[in-house]
Amino acid sequence: MNSNDAKLSKLLRQSRVSPSLPPRFQENVWRRIEDAEAPVKSESWLDSLAALILRPKFAFAAAAILLFAGGLLGTHEGSQIARHDAQMRYVAAVAPNTLR
Repeated sequence: MNSNDAKLSKLLRQSRVSPSLPPRFQENVWRRIEDAEAPVKSESWLDSLAALILRPKFAFAAAAILLFAGGLLGTHEGSQIARHDAQMRYVAAVAPNTLR
């Protein structure tokens, strides 16, 4: 290293600008930390239910329950439709021309 390099290095170290922090920087940092650590309050019971169901340990159980409920409702609706069709066929067989 020659003397010019030493002078240049010294000049570069002195010329470093350390920016000043914005006003109330520390206060804002602590407020953001407190906000991040604060428990999330849901807006309604539906949001709470969705948050519970979307947790990984409950997701499979929720999907199984929904599939089971859908199967039961589908079976019930299918039996209602079958009963209605059977009634219409019976009426058509007993009184084919008078009730149409």
